[in-house]
Amino acid sequence: MAEPVVIWGAGAIGGTIGACLRRAGHEVLFVDLVPEHVAAIRGERLQIEGPVAEFATGGPALLPQDVRGQHKLVILAVKAHHTEAATRALAPHLAADGAVVSCQNGLNELTIAKIVGRERTIGAFVNFYADYLAPGHIAYAKRGAVVVGELDGSRTPRLEALHALLRDFDADAVLSDNVFGYLWGKAGYGAILKASALTNDTIADFIAAPERQVLIRRLVREILAVAAAEGVTPLGFDGFDPLAFMRGDKAAMADCMRRMEGFNRASAKPRSGIWRDLAVRKRQTDVAAQLNPVRAAARGHGLTTPLADALVRLIGEIEQGQRAIGQETADVLSQMAAQH
Repeated sequence: MAEPVVIWGAGAIGGTIGACLRRAGHEVLFVDLVPEHVAAIRGERLQIEGPVAEFATGGPALLPQDVRGQHKLVILAVKAHHTEAATRALAPHLAADGAVVSCQNGLNELTIAKIVGRERTIGAFVNFYADYLAPGHIAYAKRGAVVVGELDGSRTPRLEALHALLRDFDADAVLSDNVFGYLWGKAGYGAILKASALTNDTIADFIAAPERQVLIRRLVREILAVAAAEGVTPLGFDGFDPLAFMRGDKAAMADCMRRMEGFNRASAKPRSGIWRDLAVRKRQTDVAAQLNPVRAAARGHGLTTPLADALVRLIGEIEQGQRAIGQETADVLSQMAAQH
């Protein structure tokens, strides 16, 4: 029997990747915290729906405490604020020559590497749109960039094997020598999605709104200034051009935002997963966990991140029931941006 790919966290991202790999004929072991979701997968009732793919599949599935043995490839796909706990839980089951691949949002490779070692950590960047709707039910709304790379930029046999595997998920998957460039690029782009969750606007409507233009430009530039201080060259994807923001080129930024608006209008997932966590699932988001490494890096370089700091605070206040999602909440951040 072939060595299974372990999907640790079988929600929107992990469930979609694992289901597609399973459909392509790969051995997959799904691991998830939700007993009903595990039971549905085990019962061949994992339903993927949406404009990208419609099919049902399943396979071996376990709760984390039931995992046994050691495995060579673990795709970690939990929310950023669960990264440390999940990595510590999977570490005893990671082979000495194995690797954890972070298919998450954020700079989670840094946390993973501290626990299992940089030599057992592979970087990844994903920007496809999916939503966990219910146990055994995932919406795959839109294809997006899929990138893998070694943390040191080297090209290794294990990276080439992983790239070949992920091309069975998305034929356009990229093997990169600058995966941190993509991750920092996503940090800039992702800040827009986080800010959009302050409102009930769709992502496309938020990007297109005239009253949000200054906020978007200054928030993205604030994040990417930290990347530059870190010595990273952020890379673009799916219509997003980080260099336009870093140059402060208003025409190029406006063109970029038009492309991002178009990309998101073509998606069957109109709002971010962060908005869904706040408005539908009524649970803590991973906004702080995603932005904390950026903010910490900024402090290390003597930079300030007033908009990112305020965004974390506002999202936290919504989580705690102290603020409501709405234009007034986004206006607080927009007014701050206008003053900086």
